[in-house]
Amino acid sequence: GPTCVLGIDLGTTSVKAALVTGTERGLALAQSCSRETQAHSDSPGAAPQGMEQDVQKIIRALNECLAALPQQQLQQVTHIGISGQMHGVVFWKSDKGCKWSESGRGPAFEPDKVSHLVTWQDGRCSPTFLTSLPLPHSHVSLATGFGCATIFWYSKNSPDFLKAYDAAGTIQDYVVAMLCDLKKPLMSVQNAASWGYFNCRNKSWNTDILKKSSFPVHLLPEVGDPGSIAGRTTCAWHGIPKGAKVGIALGDFQCSVFSCLTERTDAVLNISTSAQLTISMPLGFQPPEAPDPSSAVTYFPYFNGDYLAVAASLNGGNVLATFVGMVAQWAQELGFQVHESAIYPRIIQAALAQKHSKLSVHPTIFGERHLPELLASVSSIGASELSLGHVTRALCRGLVENLCSMLPVQHLEEVGVRRVLGSGSALARNEVLRQEVERIFPFPVVYGKDVDAAVGAAMVM
Repeated sequence: GPTCVLGIDLGTTSVKAALVTGTERGLALAQSCSRETQAHSDSPGAAPQGMEQDVQKIIRALNECLAALPQQQLQQVTHIGISGQMHGVVFWKSDKGCKWSESGRGPAFEPDKVSHLVTWQDGRCSPTFLTSLPLPHSHVSLATGFGCATIFWYSKNSPDFLKAYDAAGTIQDYVVAMLCDLKKPLMSVQNAASWGYFNCRNKSWNTDILKKSSFPVHLLPEVGDPGSIAGRTTCAWHGIPKGAKVGIALGDFQCSVFSCLTERTDAVLNISTSAQLTISMPLGFQPPEAPDPSSAVTYFPYFNGDYLAVAASLNGGNVLATFVGMVAQWAQELGFQVHESAIYPRIIQAALAQKHSKLSVHPTIFGERHLPELLASVSSIGASELSLGHVTRALCRGLVENLCSMLPVQHLEEVGVRRVLGSGSALARNEVLRQEVERIFPFPVVYGKDVDAAVGAAMVM
């Protein structure tokens, strides 16, 4: 049969796996599977600002995904592409990062001497702490949740914690290292840029700057180009043959864009846990030497030396989830038990009945990287617009308007954008959100069924 490529995305809330095959008409999605990780874990040393995930639970969800895919097609896999949440950091002992054991369908690994994953949502690095750190020689401003900022935090607040480990990377770098038995982690330019203190022009860490501040530079991975091969599988993982080529781990956002972006005149709007609006930069574009901390737009390394201009908002589906949690909590305090999964469809249905709302919601409950202290607000509150439908409608509109305040529609028109490609789980599940996107953007909006990072990671290979 035809060879298959396995794409994996290790997301904030779920793990996805996709099998992509070559056909006469090009690449086609053959099978896919998704499992929620439910990996959130307390972070006693950094509570309440800390945001950590249990790596054991993430890998368990990954193993469940692969176990659900057809064995016959897994045996035909020749290449594996892996993407995942950027910025975050996980630590491990290089020779004891995992344990391999026989599962029902061949060898599988489980984490061993591995820390929790400190995610991109982590807030332990306060603005005061960040200003105490040296300025990076990079086009990317440093923010809390960035790998290098988190490592700095540990080195200054809990140095003994770091002594237990000699390797670090994103969660996707960890999986690649385990599959290929890499003694030193290998990281793509995409993930390295997301950590901070990385210069994309010369593709190197700011080691001189970091050493002067007693940063543990031995924890920094080696860096390679996205799309290159990191190694080969050392075991027949879940029936995938030993020796399958494994790509260097990629950024989930870049892979989401790669799965759907075909024209430079397209803008991509992704709303999942967080939200992003992006456009392609012209060929040959190079980011500035120094960051502009007040800018809402960041330049993400893409593929083949290209860059994306990205309005990367910290506020997306997580805001809607927080709103639903608040409604559930209020109901509980009033003596009613309502499960959050039952609230989602009801508030969407209520909002669909309210085509307009004068209520104005500025939804930045998690702040933004360029304005970390700007929190949410509600204004134009009238007595006739307090229903769940009015509030949900205004909240959905506010999420889209917030993105457009970061990368204005006028700028999209000036650079020649002709359509918007919509993707992400929050957008796919929420018709009200889609209506507000179509109301605000003056371009045709196209939603892609198979737009996701797992498919993109497979296509890169």
